[in-house]
Amino acid sequence: MTKRILIVLTSHAELGDTGRGTGFYVSEAAHPWEVFTRAGFEVEFASVAGGAPPRDGVDLDDPVQRRFLDLPGLDATPRAAEVDPARYDAILFAGGHGTMWDFPDNPGLAAVTRAVYENGGVVSAVCHGPAALVGVTLSDGAPLVAGRRVAAFTDKEEAAVGLTDVVPFLLASRLRELGAEHVPAPDFQAQVVSDGRLVTGQNPASAAGVAEAVVEALRHG
Repeated sequence: MTKRILIVLTSHAELGDTGRGTGFYVSEAAHPWEVFTRAGFEVEFASVAGGAPPRDGVDLDDPVQRRFLDLPGLDATPRAAEVDPARYDAILFAGGHGTMWDFPDNPGLAAVTRAVYENGGVVSAVCHGPAALVGVTLSDGAPLVAGRRVAAFTDKEEAAVGLTDVVPFLLASRLRELGAEHVPAPDFQAQVVSDGRLVTGQNPASAAGVAEAVVEALRHG
């Protein structure tokens, strides 16, 4: 059976009260999509609110992004909370600052994530995508990230982009508060951390590497 992977995108378009737009960071969905499809896997997309998710970081000089943005259905995604998690062998939460508002403590996303994980699937996220893991508990009530090694956009990186006081919380700090061991690399350098069936990456430079680690996990367990 062909493996099927769900990539989940934010629907949040406003960067706090800055007047600036945000959304999902396109390369963090496009490059995993390319890795997954090249590996022969099926890829489907969903977003928090459904419909056309807002985009950030578009680089049309990147041929992978150009191919990705031409995909049919990307402007008519289903609501992530309404998908059937039993269809998916893995889930990937793409980043972008929008995720910091609509991914955390989202009951629908949490239920899908828990189901994929407890069905033996791989849960993965990159950059700010691990915001989706905030509030995810397993059936025994423990946070999914508790006692697990993870990567995510670091507090230092958030300061470097000048958004420490804009985002609702600092992602790496929150993951540590939930009992995760946050494993950072130097600012904006690729960092992928695999801990069993949980795969996370630090920043946009880590997106393809996260997808490659998911492929490895699905092929070899």
